[in-house]
Amino acid sequence: MFDSAATIARLPHLPGVYRMLNGAGEVLYVGKALDLKKRVASYFQKASGMESPRIRLMLDQVAAVETTVTRSEAEALLLESNLIKTAAPRYNILFRDDKSYPYLMLSGHQFPRLGFHRGSLDKRHRYFGPFPNAGAVRESIQLLQRAFRIRTCEDSVFSNRSRPCLLHQIRRCTAPCVGLVSASAYVEDVAAAALFLAGKEDEVIEGLAARMQSASAGMRYEEAAVVRDQIAALRKVREKQFVSGEGADTDVIACGRAGGIACVNLAMIRGGRHLGDKNFYPRNADGCSAEQVLEAFVLQHYLQHAAPPQIVVGAGLDARPLEQMLAERAGHGVRISVNPAGARKAWLQMAVRNAELAAGQALGSLATQEARLMALQQLLELPDSARRIECFDVSHTMGEAAVASCVVYDASAMQRSDYRRFNIAVKTGDDYAALRDALSRRYRRLVAGEGKVPDLVLVDGGKGQLAVASEVFAELGLNDVALAAVAKGETRRPGQEQVLVPGRPDALTPGAAHPGLQLIQQIRDEAHRFAIEGHRARRGKSRNSSPLESISGVGAKRRQRLLARFGGLRGLQAASLDELASIEGIGRALAEKIYHELH
Repeated sequence: MFDSAATIARLPHLPGVYRMLNGAGEVLYVGKALDLKKRVASYFQKASGMESPRIRLMLDQVAAVETTVTRSEAEALLLESNLIKTAAPRYNILFRDDKSYPYLMLSGHQFPRLGFHRGSLDKRHRYFGPFPNAGAVRESIQLLQRAFRIRTCEDSVFSNRSRPCLLHQIRRCTAPCVGLVSASAYVEDVAAAALFLAGKEDEVIEGLAARMQSASAGMRYEEAAVVRDQIAALRKVREKQFVSGEGADTDVIACGRAGGIACVNLAMIRGGRHLGDKNFYPRNADGCSAEQVLEAFVLQHYLQHAAPPQIVVGAGLDARPLEQMLAERAGHGVRISVNPAGARKAWLQMAVRNAELAAGQALGSLATQEARLMALQQLLELPDSARRIECFDVSHTMGEAAVASCVVYDASAMQRSDYRRFNIAVKTGDDYAALRDALSRRYRRLVAGEGKVPDLVLVDGGKGQLAVASEVFAELGLNDVALAAVAKGETRRPGQEQVLVPGRPDALTPGAAHPGLQLIQQIRDEAHRFAIEGHRARRGKSRNSSPLESISGVGAKRRQRLLARFGGLRGLQAASLDELASIEGIGRALAEKIYHELH
């Protein structure tokens, strides 16, 4: 039995991080404190009665408390965010790790290239961003091509051009590859683009206007017309986007709620321009305040991504230790504003509105998904607790590069991190054998204690596929998992699917309007997409490689000699065993091995 009084008595009045553990040693919750003794004691004070139901449920499971003393509250914040990322405690507010954000890049080449970049940053190039998504980067590239006509081709293409490409013909590039623009003029265009990306639009337009006047005065009217079009393109951007005129890069973060759904909206402002926004949906945020949700987001998000100089948040956070921690990580000062004015206030109001709208949409989607799940439970006579569904599909081209997919639906959403693909070694296009292989590999691990047990397994197909799945589950002893097959029906039209269930002679035909069938279609289509994607990747890889590469004893020189002698792979496949053995360096034994591998 956990003795909270004894544990608290041993804690110091120092800043640090505490971890609540259950009887199995699993981390239930990670928190930070300016005073460890006071903070941990507050959880166990009988008179408090202020804990949320979530925290009360956690305290019932606590078997031990571990602490780590730090030198400052800012250091405790950093340690807390690292521990939350590694342990993913079930009672902490958690935000899903996302991919790195994309940037717009101007390369360090003599004639810089404008491009899309994701990943680590190279000091030889200049980067602008980050942008919330790839679409925002590509839209900016198209804008800059129209306004400044900077090249986007790879250096390998640039150095081997002998004539201008199509982009030059449609006035999207000045063709520095073939010398149609001087190095100084091209660098001037790149400098103007960089100023524009930094938010100095007025300076750019003034410079372009001066160039236009100069060209016009010198009777270079074609050049003046080009510059005029550049100015017009930049002014169109002003009409479409609100630009604050403040140069400091800023992230604006707001929290919105609808029912039990919380959403955090992150808007990215770079050079005074709104580059776009992104929504995040935290887990374990029930009963948490907006301040708690936003603090958790700031900690976890900026552990992975560099913080800009300005962060505007829509709740009253204790900004001082957060600013100190973020500044140490970013290598520059970071200011967190909780009561912004002027342009920042307008950005925040927009972020709050977007967060509330997204939360409302998520709530509506959740209600729809819950209704569909309930209808499916009734259709297949499943218990109310049945929520996790796994679905299998097989994709191949006449037996080539067969791939089976397994997709997972749980917690009213597709769980992409749980998806799996299985490369199938079935050369004859035997869908039954492929399905058997995938099911056996997937659920042998489950029987061994790895992974979660699904409540329902769907297979794409008819009676044959259902029979295979039933046999596999009987062999593995998985008698408590429901099975069903989804057949396309006689007309093979969406909405006319038949659902086959073991032990039931007649197929279920719920109809296109049935919510349960709509959920089955959603999951089945995702399994189909995931299988085709894997099959195409595997097929492309196999077709881009030579079958000779898999034959032991046939290295690069022997492959080259064989292909040169017979004029390619087709000629090699048509060669006889004696012809293969006659090649220098290819003995009889190796010739037999090559012949059998190719036939």
